Amino acid sequence: MVSTIDIFITIAYVLFIVTIGLWTGVKKQAVKQMSSSDYFLAGKSLRWPMIGLALFATNISCLHLVSLAQSGFDTGLLNGNFEWMAASTLILLALFFIPFYIRSGVSTLPDFLERRYNKACRDWLAFISIISAIIIHIAFSFLAGGIVLETLFGINMYTSIVVIAALTGLYTIVGGLRAVVVTESIQSIVLIVGAIIITFFAWNKIGGWEHMTAVLKKDYSLNKLSMMRPLGDSSGMSWAAVFLGYPVLGIWYWCADQTIVQRALGAKDENHARVGALFCGFIKILPVFIFVLPGLFAYALYRSNDLDLSSIQQVGVNGETITNTKGIYTLMITQLVPTGLVGILVAALLSGLMSQIAGALNSIATLASYDLYKRYKPKTSERKLVTVGRWSAGFALLFSIALLPLLNQYQSLFEGINDVIAHIAPPITCVFLLGIFWKRASAKSAQYTLWLGSALGVLVFAINKIMGKETLIGDIPFMMMAFYLFCACVFIQVVFSYVYPVQHTEESNKLYWKSIWEPLQSKGWRGIGNYKTLSALLLLVMAVLYLLFQ
Repeated sequence: MVSTIDIFITIAYVLFIVTIGLWTGVKKQAVKQMSSSDYFLAGKSLRWPMIGLALFATNISCLHLVSLAQSGFDTGLLNGNFEWMAASTLILLALFFIPFYIRSGVSTLPDFLERRYNKACRDWLAFISIISAIIIHIAFSFLAGGIVLETLFGINMYTSIVVIAALTGLYTIVGGLRAVVVTESIQSIVLIVGAIIITFFAWNKIGGWEHMTAVLKKDYSLNKLSMMRPLGDSSGMSWAAVFLGYPVLGIWYWCADQTIVQRALGAKDENHARVGALFCGFIKILPVFIFVLPGLFAYALYRSNDLDLSSIQQVGVNGETITNTKGIYTLMITQLVPTGLVGILVAALLSGLMSQIAGALNSIATLASYDLYKRYKPKTSERKLVTVGRWSAGFALLFSIALLPLLNQYQSLFEGINDVIAHIAPPITCVFLLGIFWKRASAKSAQYTLWLGSALGVLVFAINKIMGKETLIGDIPFMMMAFYLFCACVFIQVVFSYVYPVQHTEESNKLYWKSIWEPLQSKGWRGIGNYKTLSALLLLVMAVLYLLFQ
């Protein structure tokens, strides 16, 4: 059971974050009437440390802490690829995507698609972005948070979700992006500290790396330390699946998803945006060691009889013992961490939950206001846009809560969320990549690629869920499926680009790179803070890490 002092620490932290968020938003409004730019993009005043921390906090949620620990217990370091491969896509964001977004002065990514292609592309991306933010960034996070709070405190899952939703929605809806980024910066630090604490106690309990590897060797589980698995691996995450499939998911998530990229759009200038994205890339090295590795420690502790799994086990219909490994993170908190620190760890979980939801709500508000409402009512006042955004965020909260019973049917939340992304991302990744790198990518081709690619993704997803492995595509891992869908989308867009040749406007003619070297012509800051230097350093660090954990 969680002690009274831990409950007090948790409640105090939640109230602190809500107070900071409200104070930030109210303070800005006290100085002057908040414009739509202030509300949605923090007045374009964000600096690189805040951008990097906010990107990390928006990405990492309670879902990641719980599910990555579960994956560490089940498959070892394998799912750490989702963290380390993010560095490569953040480099792409910094080098190739951010310059277009900043220089074109767009407020949303659908706005960018309209300027590069046409209005139909903008409408479709706005719709898909809102739906994906509700499902992926909010509903799944709510579900993971509700499960943890119910396990720790015995509070009904839906009761705790409604309370957290109300508190997070309050400061997000009132304060806008500035409140979101300020609170996310704080929550990133709390989340990292909390994860380091549980990693330390798990490490100490198992007796260090050598003892853990001895346990794994005895259990014939040394492959759990490998990030690169051979072709045909039963996990479906072979090295080929990782290097071919992840970029499709990662480019959509890090370079073309409004919820993530909005932090860069609020940057003070291009250099702050670029360095902020790369800063996040360096921070993304940590999750393997402080989110995934503790789950592997837990597995070794379990095999050494130093971790009791009885509370998450039940007897199956055939008399076998079934372990619900989604509760591994909670078990580590209650069995390895002393009183007082448990409250900090719960605060870290809530940090991830609240920051993810806050970032998604602000992005939904931006998309609904700029890309839907203002499109059809262009003379809307600044004040009205903010009001529409706030109402949209409120409705998104309610809708995400209504989806929880459906999403709760997934056995593994982390695999569930990536399975959904694998079928959403391919057409969006395709039109963005071809849009900025290929002059001939036409508006009609992008429009049909988004429509047909999304329909194909939904069809494949539905066939897999209804018929399972009884079909030819049933045995294809979701990472490889993402790659195959992406290839189909590229084929569709290339063919339609020749059927409907591009007719550039004066603006769209400036929104693609004439060569791959063009975006690197900007000098950037001098010294170690130069975006080129940081990109090279990040690539080198990642190469060394993959050599160590291949």
